Amino acid sequence: MAIASYIREIGRGKEGARSLTETQAHDLMSQVLDGRVTDLEIGAFALAMRIKGESIAELAGFVRAAHERCIDIRPARPTILLPSYNGARKLPNLTPLLALLLAQEGAQVLVHGPMLDAGRIGSAEIFRDLGLPFASNAEEIENGWARREPVFIATHDLCPPLARLLEVRRVVGLRNSGHTVAKVLAPCSRGASLRVVNYTHPEYATMLAEFLAHTGGDAVLLRGTEGEPVADPRRAPRLDVFIEGRARADLSRAAHEGVLTELPVLPRGFDAATTAVYIQAVVSGEEPAPAPLTQQVECLMGALAAIRRAAPQEQIA
Repeated sequence: MAIASYIREIGRGKEGARSLTETQAHDLMSQVLDGRVTDLEIGAFALAMRIKGESIAELAGFVRAAHERCIDIRPARPTILLPSYNGARKLPNLTPLLALLLAQEGAQVLVHGPMLDAGRIGSAEIFRDLGLPFASNAEEIENGWARREPVFIATHDLCPPLARLLEVRRVVGLRNSGHTVAKVLAPCSRGASLRVVNYTHPEYATMLAEFLAHTGGDAVLLRGTEGEPVADPRRAPRLDVFIEGRARADLSRAAHEGVLTELPVLPRGFDAATTAVYIQAVVSGEEPAPAPLTQQVECLMGALAAIRRAAPQEQIA
């Protein structure tokens, strides 16, 4: 179906817009990602969905279209995925620290996101200062994992069409559905990854939980720090674990009410170089890891073990 027909459905304003079916959403996003529409149509799509908001079925269709255009990653064992798309504005970006702490526990970790985000300190900058590996294909990802290191892959290498959609923000000035898709992306073969899905606004928690249930996803859902998939080092957030789309209260963690009694000593600056020095001090044992991150690591490793029990090795190899 032509994209104009879809825009007529979703572009009637917040009250009058109608949601697409999952099949229609998949067709729409496929046209957008494949460049079969004009720039004007992409702008209309981005603004219409920004006003309406994605339904569960629409998000599922959008994500399926993106997955079909990702590079083929088939890890030999379940992998933790950290989508890093917001960066730091006020606090140090500790997504790379989370990745390193998980790698120290023996987890395979893949961080994906933009290489640079003007005005923010992204994970790619900190990875570079830490000397951690970057990958542009599946083989390079495996090489990094073989060295027991977390690996960063840029969105333009992981899913080039999605990266182009994210760039629309620079023109229209607003995030679009591509950003939501990027944060729930699961590019590894089915049953082979644990996503860390974060939200900023509480109302998104319910929507994302319903999406994970609808799609049968393996994930840990939390309110992240400035949009990053890492716990706020000053307070322990609620961590909701989903295995094959089912909420697992036995693996989840309740939030710590209020501020921690013992606050971590964080660096005064949050630039990449300062953050990297702090992360190195924590990883080497010179500084203690913030308790909320330690708890997040424990929760993620528990969820990873549950995935291994649920999916026999031959199904994910």
